[in-house]
Amino acid sequence: MLEYHTIVSLRTSATEYYLQNTPACRKWFTIGSIIICPVLFVINAPFGRFALHGKSILSFDGIKSWFVMEIISPLMFIVSFLDSPLSRGEPVSFRPYLAQYILAVAYLTHYCNRAIISPLRTPSRSKSHIIVPFTGILFNLLNGSLMGTYLSSPAASTYLARPRPLFYIGLILWASGFVGNIIHDEILLNLRRKANSKPDGKVTGSSGRTAKTINTSEHYAIPYGLLYKYISYPNYFCEWIEWTGFALAASPFPFDATSLGYVLQTLSSPSSLFAFLRSSSSFFVLRLTPPWIFLLTEIVLMLPRAYKGHQWYKERFGDSYPKERNVVVPFVW
Repeated sequence: MLEYHTIVSLRTSATEYYLQNTPACRKWFTIGSIIICPVLFVINAPFGRFALHGKSILSFDGIKSWFVMEIISPLMFIVSFLDSPLSRGEPVSFRPYLAQYILAVAYLTHYCNRAIISPLRTPSRSKSHIIVPFTGILFNLLNGSLMGTYLSSPAASTYLARPRPLFYIGLILWASGFVGNIIHDEILLNLRRKANSKPDGKVTGSSGRTAKTINTSEHYAIPYGLLYKYISYPNYFCEWIEWTGFALAASPFPFDATSLGYVLQTLSSPSSLFAFLRSSSSFFVLRLTPPWIFLLTEIVLMLPRAYKGHQWYKERFGDSYPKERNVVVPFVW
């Protein structure tokens, strides 16, 4: 009986142990992404439709640079998951449960598609300025390491030992978002394939409607179908659904009424905000685990890109672009 209570006590403290041993990385990865968000509303990340014109030694092949920066995340995840650094020296063995392996496979499946399959199926991609793969590698180094470390940690073992209903709901959301992301990306890829197959490099929109055409180094047209009826970036929206489901399955919700009130109070006061930034990393939103951090950083970093891209579509295609389309969230924004 004493041994049983000892094990329970150790497992109860597992989450606190995890969060206390990864504070600085969690804190500055999250805060850094939030700080960058407003900058991206002003400065366009130089790749894709916002790629810089002309030749430069600082510009690299778009497909190859995409592969290099995205493959980092699954590699770091695998290393961290197998190494399980937070399980070292534990008096009780925390072996991964089936739920942890399922989530690991889900994470690697996403990045197998993102880093390998998608570039191989992309007919062409604009060149990327060196800052894009550089920052992408940095992001994926941190995110892949944090996610692998968390999913192999005593905290994850504790939470996922007996999967809750939210685990299964989260997996359904993850699968729905993953499939939706691929389908809407495929619509964009088909437009590019059609453009590349025509000698003049022009393509019309799908569903029998004609889009304004342009001749540039890469070819763009108005996409139609499925969620493109409502928003300009359904691939982004589906990816957010995907990682919302993953976070619900992998970790407890990071905020309760008390902590949420504290966060809102801190954000509303400049003095409280600066004090929070200067405070010890150990006190940084203790329940904000990597699955939720990943979701948050994805939203704040992709939101400006979606907004700028939506404006680009409207400016480039003028009256041809559907006025009823929102930016990235159907019926909302």
